[in-house]
Amino acid sequence: MRKPERILLWNLMAAVFALGQAWPNTMLSSQPSSGLKTDCVANLMRLTLDSALAVGNQLEVEAINGTQYILLTPSLAAQCGYSMESDPWGNTRIYTSLLGCYVNNKDDMMFTVGLKLKIYHHSPSDVASHDVAQTCSYTRWARREILCDRNYMEVSTYMAPQAEAKGQKKGASQLNAILDASEEVTGIWKITFFTPEPMSMVLKEAQQAGHSAMTTSTRLVMRSPYNTAETYSEDVAGVPMEVLKVNIYHKAQDGLNVFNLAAACPTGGVLFTGNLISWHVPRRVTPLLDGSIRLVEMNMGINGQRVDKAQMAARGYSLSTTDFHIVVEIPIGSPDGYYKSHAPDYQYHTTFTVEPMLEVLWRADQTQEETRYKILFPITTPPMLQPPHTEDRTIPEMREFSLYIGTFLQDVELRNITFATGVLTVEESNARGFTVQQHVLDNGTIVFALKVPFDADVVYKHNPELLVTTYSLNVVLGFVILPEEIPFAHPVELQASLNDIVLPTLTGTCDQDQFYINVKYGNQGKNFNTMVGGLDLTPELAEAYKFYSNATHFSIAVPYAATGTLFELFTTNSVRARLDILVWDPITNWILSDLFLACYFPLLTTRCYPNGTISVLAVKVESVPNLHPSWLTLKDHSCTPIFSNDQFAQFTFSADSCGTTRT
Repeated sequence: MRKPERILLWNLMAAVFALGQAWPNTMLSSQPSSGLKTDCVANLMRLTLDSALAVGNQLEVEAINGTQYILLTPSLAAQCGYSMESDPWGNTRIYTSLLGCYVNNKDDMMFTVGLKLKIYHHSPSDVASHDVAQTCSYTRWARREILCDRNYMEVSTYMAPQAEAKGQKKGASQLNAILDASEEVTGIWKITFFTPEPMSMVLKEAQQAGHSAMTTSTRLVMRSPYNTAETYSEDVAGVPMEVLKVNIYHKAQDGLNVFNLAAACPTGGVLFTGNLISWHVPRRVTPLLDGSIRLVEMNMGINGQRVDKAQMAARGYSLSTTDFHIVVEIPIGSPDGYYKSHAPDYQYHTTFTVEPMLEVLWRADQTQEETRYKILFPITTPPMLQPPHTEDRTIPEMREFSLYIGTFLQDVELRNITFATGVLTVEESNARGFTVQQHVLDNGTIVFALKVPFDADVVYKHNPELLVTTYSLNVVLGFVILPEEIPFAHPVELQASLNDIVLPTLTGTCDQDQFYINVKYGNQGKNFNTMVGGLDLTPELAEAYKFYSNATHFSIAVPYAATGTLFELFTTNSVRARLDILVWDPITNWILSDLFLACYFPLLTTRCYPNGTISVLAVKVESVPNLHPSWLTLKDHSCTPIFSNDQFAQFTFSADSCGTTRT
């Protein structure tokens, strides 16, 4: 919807009319010989600059008046009938009223508009100039014409050479008194504004206040910006309108004539329902019309150009009337409008802007006088929340996170990414081995893609199960909206699980004296603890067991009689010993792998010597875990071991002692 600040806005996104503005940070080169198009749209001349010519540059527009060049500042543009509209992509339209200042008007039938465009690039010295001239023919003038543009209101009425149509002549004595006080013999002398209280100014004062009043060969023209002290607001059929109502005192050779002129332009009346814009204009604009009138013609258009019924049907437009309103309906997303990104409260929103035109012709029943009413009315929807959609395209077997986020308009740029380790720009992210890409979809919107390998240091890893690794990637994507550089962010959490754990493997062999154990690392490296025979493999124990390691494995050699080995069975000349090895995770206490290695080792338990001495070795086996070898005795309980430990008890005695019997 048009708002006062939008109506008066002249410094637009792609171009500005006045010098002295800050130079844009981003400059694009333009082609001096292309990108300009002029056409005539009824009582307006339209000049179009495409994005390649205007975006990112500073534009200065001058009106050509014979040999003079007049800089069109925002205030002068509104006073003289010039306006401009620009979308975020740099496509710019400049409108000139055919009754505007500096237009070469020939008998109110042929109008030549001359403009000089100065497009500044990197500096004031880097400028490309274009002189544009367009001649338009327009003869379908109604008795009264009202034009509502984005930054001004204009009303004109037919004025016969002797000003007889709408004028009311004053008395001769009054005229003589007025003429004596005025230096000029003919022309506009005084203007009375109704706000609605009357307020009078001479022409020069009105011009200094920003208004314009002039005569052509057959017409009297009055023009005013919006929101001045001389205009006022009025509600008409529920639609807020800005009203300009004046009496213009015109001095002619045959006397003084007074012309009553009024313009009323809507500043509201727009409803947004679902995906539909409904623009309501009063069917009878009471500040303009009195008496019995008929609506004889109405047309809608876009960007100042009429749209025929076939085009309306194809685009879903409608133009209808009710008892009190003329209603224009336009679908949000129409191809004639454009979307723009915003970030209120740092949340991504979009607005849709379209510029419909409404042209109405009323005819008075009694006088048959016609009033043509034309409105150019830019409409912008309220910001619509558009939460970015994230799509996790991660395939765990590829060992890489794959994220797609969108969709965004093309005025959104991905500026940086916050990882667990810090903030990286897009360039830095790609340099780190991540992949950050932008994809343009068929409808012109964009999505961003991010790929991060599982083994990157920004990825958190943990093992919820013995053979499973869960990978987590938490990022915050930092965006900016161009050209305003408005930031917003969107956090994303990704998680993937994979059965990718390779556990350590244990193997072992034996010789006549020792167990030989080999531990091959898994893909988690050396992050585990080892137990040998129920004892932690400490540095001291590792040294005793001749510990050896390299990048892939470690090995130890354990004597079969070492502490922690178990004896399962013994005979007169051997013992079956077992060594239990296990590796475990010190964080989760999960057993990662184990080995129970049993081997026979040569062992004589009884020896008889020539001098009659007998040596006997008693071995504790696993089946009697509560046996203490030191408590063992021979038949004669006074014969105790001469040596014992947790595994053995050794007895030495003579053949005729300790209860020995002879067979």
